[in-house]
Amino acid sequence: MLPLDVPSEEEALRLAEETKWGVGGFKIGLELVNAAGFDIFRKLQGQTLFYDAKLHDIPNTVAGAMRSAVKLGIAFITLHASGGRAMMEAARQATEEASRALGVERPRLLGVTVLTSLDEAALREELGVPRSVEGQVVHLARLSQASGMDGVIASPHEIQAVRQACGPDFLIVTPGIRPAWSQSGDQKRFMTPAEALRLGADYLVIGRAITAAEDRSAALKRLLEEVRKI
Repeated sequence: MLPLDVPSEEEALRLAEETKWGVGGFKIGLELVNAAGFDIFRKLQGQTLFYDAKLHDIPNTVAGAMRSAVKLGIAFITLHASGGRAMMEAARQATEEASRALGVERPRLLGVTVLTSLDEAALREELGVPRSVEGQVVHLARLSQASGMDGVIASPHEIQAVRQACGPDFLIVTPGIRPAWSQSGDQKRFMTPAEALRLGADYLVIGRAITAAEDRSAALKRLLEEVRKI
């Protein structure tokens, strides 16, 4: 999945056109939605779209947001697992009802566990969470699964622990992916694509290694060559 984390519709559409030949889909997050509006989903129809909404609110509000989101033609949508079981269950129910009413496939729901920008010190000292990063990720993954989520967002360092806790059919979507030849940026828990796939990730989210490259097509080709060697 390639994140379209760019500040304008024009740049997003250009990036999508440049890379659609080699990526499995596009992640649309808060930066682009706030810059281009929800019409960007219509303009990218025909592609696999992952709406990284990161919803986190009371159950009724999240359920309403889900009913609207189903109309966007998306394949995946995220919500914070830390919103709790009632919120996630309401999201699942609303998504199922809206999908049936519209006659469309239900988007897969992904619980966000611990952001890859957080390390153990931040988790403990800033957020007051006594568990280790891995312990908190596994806790939230189990909660997500029990609440009807199809999978979670988890860094590559927690793939094995989540898989052991939640089984083979629970989706693991993995950000924090950096090829060996790319810089790590602001993410503290990252890994190469090959390493993450060997550990059992279902989907990889890879952005800056491609989007920040001077030659995006060449960077994407290099990345695909690296992955094909697995």
